[in-house]
Formats: sequence, C-alpha cells, structure tokens
Amino acid sequence: MTSTTLTAAAFGGDPGRWPLPAAHSPEELWLRAVAAGGQGHYSSARADLAALRRRQPSGPLASLALSTEASFLRQLGGHRFARGWDGRALALAPPGEATVDALVGLAADALGVGRLAASARLLSRAAEALEDSTAPPPRLAIRLEWVGAELAMAGGRGEAALHHARRGVELAAAALPELRRHRVKSDVVLAAALCSAGAPDRSRDVADAALADTQTYGLVPLRWALACLLIDIGSTRLSSQQISAIRDESAAAITRRGGQWCRG
Repeated sequence: MTSTTLTAAAFGGDPGRWPLPAAHSPEELWLRAVAAGGQGHYSSARADLAALRRRQPSGPLASLALSTEASFLRQLGGHRFARGWDGRALALAPPGEATVDALVGLAADALGVGRLAASARLLSRAAEALEDSTAPPPRLAIRLEWVGAELAMAGGRGEAALHHARRGVELAAAALPELRRHRVKSDVVLAAALCSAGAPDRSRDVADAALADTQTYGLVPLRWALACLLIDIGSTRLSSQQISAIRDESAAAITRRGGQWCRG
C-alpha cells in the first residue's frame, strides 16, 4: 500500500498528498523524494535521497537519486552545481531509464549556463538512449520535450519551441490520470513557449489555468515559476498585486521547506 501511495504522489494522480507515508525500501525512498520535491519540501526530499544513497550506493536507483538531487538544484537556479550531480548519475547509470534521466539533466544544466550547442548534443544522446530503451516510462519522452522547448526558446526559435511544448502536453495528457504533475509542468512550458513565439494572450490563458492547478495539487515550485511569468506578461484573472503576492508566498514557502536559492 505504501508503494502504491508514493507512486501516486510521485508519478500518478495524487501529487499534492502531504504528509507522505514513511518509505521502507530504496525505491520507496526515491518515490517519496520525488513527490516531496514536487511540492517544494526540499529538506524532506534530500534526507530521503541521502538515505537511499547510503543503502544503495550503486546501480540505477543510486543514479536516479543523483539525477533527482540535480533537478532540485536546477529548480532553484543552480544549473552549474547540478552538472556535477548529473555527471555522477550518468557514470552510475546502466542503459535505460537512469541513463536518459542523466543525459536530459545534463542537457538542461548546459542550457542553464548558456552552452546551447552542448545542450543540443546531450539532448540528442538522450533521445538515442530513449529509443534504445525497452518499455521506457512515459515521463522520459515528456522530459525530452520540455528541454527541447527550452533549448528552442533560448535560441530564439519560437515555432520550434511551440512544437516541443505542444508535444509535451500531448504526451502528458495521454498518460492521465497518471503523471498529473507532468501535465501541469507541460502547461508551464507551453505558456513560456507561447510567450516566446509572440502569443502573449494565449500564454496568459494557459498560465492562468496552470496556476490554478498548482494550487489544487500543492505544486509550489511550479506555482512560483508561473507567478514569475505572469508578472511579466500579466494575468487575465488576477491583479499584478495578487500575482506578486503568490510569487513571494511561494518563494517563502520554498525557503521554509529547505530550498536554497542560488545562481549559476
């Protein structure tokens, strides 16, 4: 029952569950950390990942734990620091899910520090690794589309960004009721891509709807990201003061829960 509950919180239809049940196995520790991180409970998530690495210092779960640590750093602006975690994750990863996660993470790290060509190469390697995988989880293809959209945005290619973002939304929608958090994140990426492609009105509509979803499911890091976007482009539902308050409240909650903002 614990494993089912944690899977639903990490990759299913119940991403807002809190508190989470205790984990009793390395896999459950990873699932619990993923679910906690999605809500911005970084201290709890990192404690579980550290316990996982102590119990299982090698193999695919150890690699996934390192990739997850890196994702938390990226969420808080630490792309340069995340690179070391993702590099270690790739070194430990056997072919399959963990390899794709590590390569996508490294592509996102490179993108975050402006190394667009390196990001593109790593993303291509991740796509090849995904094609070579047997029955990969749907979330991997979605992550590839997220980073593909972000890379296109960074390169000023708005239409390409929209293509990747819309594909991410389609893949996440096809997985429902599973991957609820991934569906919300896909809408966040789509809102940014629409803005990049010169469609601010449509971007506002998508971002406003996704903002409501982040409240429903307790996805504080995504709520903060959407508020930052809506401060720039405006909301059709909320005033600028309300959006600013959501941004500040989300940032404060992340800090209380153990998140440390960084640059680089």
